[in-house]
Amino acid sequence: MDDRKPQAEQRTEQSYTIREVTHVQASWTEQERGEPGKFTIQLILDNGVDEYVLRPHADDASTLIDLFGLGIRTMFDMDRKVVMFGNLKMK
Repeated sequence: MDDRKPQAEQRTEQSYTIREVTHVQASWTEQERGEPGKFTIQLILDNGVDEYVLRPHADDASTLIDLFGLGIRTMFDMDRKVVMFGNLKMK
């Protein structure tokens, strides 16, 4: 008898670590005088239970900051490194 589960069943039994983004802190760091700097966006998850730092390209940083401002509730998947913006306010 083969005790192995089908691959699809194994995937549905995986657990994901999803945390709520409760605070966001954005910063910019100068690299060389007169040269482009680097952005970081620190996600504080579940009121400080965990954190994660994003290092986006400048264009992506601007878009992310806009989305954080529009989202009523934002979640972060720790395993897949995905930011999910829920209930976006429409302008």
